[in-house]
Amino acid sequence: CGGSASGKTTVATRIIEALDVPWVVLLSMDSFYKVLDEGQQALAARSDYNFDHPDAFDFELLISVLRKLKKGKSVKVPVYDFTTHSRRREWKTVYGANVIVFEGILAFANKELLKLLDMKVFVDTDSDIRLVRRLQRDIMERGRDIVGVIKQYNKFVKPAFEQYIEPTVQVADIVVPRGGENFVALDLIVQHVHSQLEKVRGRLIEATLASAHQGQPLPKTLSVLENTPQVRGMHTIIRNKDTTRDEFIFYSKRLMRLLIEHALSFLPLKSVTVETPQGTTYEGKRFHRQRITGVSILRAGETMEQALTAVCKDIRLGKILIQTNHDTGEPELHYLRLPKEISEDYVILMDSTVSTGAAAMMAVRVLLDHDVQEDRIFLLSLLMAEMGVHSVAYAFPRVRIITTAVDKRINEEFHIIPGIGNFGDRYFGTDAPPACCETEAMDC
Repeated sequence: CGGSASGKTTVATRIIEALDVPWVVLLSMDSFYKVLDEGQQALAARSDYNFDHPDAFDFELLISVLRKLKKGKSVKVPVYDFTTHSRRREWKTVYGANVIVFEGILAFANKELLKLLDMKVFVDTDSDIRLVRRLQRDIMERGRDIVGVIKQYNKFVKPAFEQYIEPTVQVADIVVPRGGENFVALDLIVQHVHSQLEKVRGRLIEATLASAHQGQPLPKTLSVLENTPQVRGMHTIIRNKDTTRDEFIFYSKRLMRLLIEHALSFLPLKSVTVETPQGTTYEGKRFHRQRITGVSILRAGETMEQALTAVCKDIRLGKILIQTNHDTGEPELHYLRLPKEISEDYVILMDSTVSTGAAAMMAVRVLLDHDVQEDRIFLLSLLMAEMGVHSVAYAFPRVRIITTAVDKRINEEFHIIPGIGNFGDRYFGTDAPPACCETEAMDC
C-alpha cells in the first residue's frame, strides 16, 4: 500500500526479482476500478471524477479474486484502460501461486481485504516526489494534460491520501521509506517471505508423501494393463537403449493404442438392445451420453493424441505445458488451452511418463480449477514410478490412474529406474537441453 506514485509497483517488482522463486503473481488494485456509466465517463474526461475514493473500486470482485488465488485456483482479472477510463473486453487468466504480491493505493482500506493479507507493507514517499512522478506518468503514459493532472491531484488525490491512505500505515507490518531504493527494507521482506515458503515447500511435502508410502500396496485407483507376453515384448523394445527411433515410435504407438482402449473400459456404459441385420436382437453396451475430452501435458503427452483420436470419434483436445524449474524442482505452468464447457466432461489426461507426479498433480489442479469433477479425470501414462502413483493417489484419491507398467524406484535425478530414458527426446529425435527437463520434470 502507499500513495499514488509512491513506488509501490517498483517495490513489488524488486521483491519478486529478489525472491527468485517460481510461481509469483503480481496483482494490481488498478485492475479493479469500477465500470463507469456515461455521466461518470463525462466527469472523468474533465478530471472531475474521484478515482482515489474507496467507492471507485470493485472490492467485492477484488476480494473474490484474491480468495481464489490463495486457494491455488485460476481467476479472470479485468484489464483496465487508463486512457479511456474503462475495462477492456479481454480479461486475463491468472493462476494461484507460491507468492501473491498485491499492490494498490487502498490495499489496506477494506476490513475483509485485510484479513487475506499475510504481510502488510506501506511504501512511504515524500508528497512532492509523488506529485512529480504522477505528472510524468499521467502526461507521458496516459495522455493527460498538465492542467488536468494538477486539478485532479489537488481536488481528489491529495485529500484522499490524507483521509483514506495515510491513516492505514498503522496496520502495516513494515514501512518502507524511499520506496524501491530502500534495499535494507526490501531484504527484510524477502527474508520473511522465504522463511514462510520454507514451511510449506512443495518438494518437502512430495518427499514426505513418497517416503510415507514406501512398501505400501499400490492404490485401488490404479489400473495397470495386463502384462501379457505381447505387452512385455513391446516394453523390451522401447526400454532398450539401442532401439532405433523408428522402432521406438512404432511400438510406443502400439502401447498407446492398447492403453487408450484399456482406459475406455472404465467409462460408464449403459445397457442397450439393438437389432442385427438378421432381424434378431443383441444386448450390448453404449457410452452414456457424457462427452470425452483429451488433454495432453506437453510435449511428450502430445504423442498420445493420435491414438486417442483414432479410438474416440470427434473427441475434443486440450493442451497444458508444465515444465519443472531445474533449480527448485518445482513445476511451473507455462501454457494452457482447454476446450470450452469442459466441466461436465470425462477428461483423459495424457503424459508419456510420470516419476514424482509433480506435473501430473499440477495438471489435475488446473482441471479442477475449471470445475472438472475429480472422479471424471483419468490420468494415462505409458510408464509410472511407484512414487508418482502414490503422490497422485494421495492428493487426488478419486482420479483414476491407468498405465502399462509401474517401476519401483527413481534415482537422485528423479529418473524412473529401470525406465525408458527421456521419452520426448527419443520420440522426437531431439537432444535433452542441459538446463531444463521434459514435461514431467525428469519423468524419464
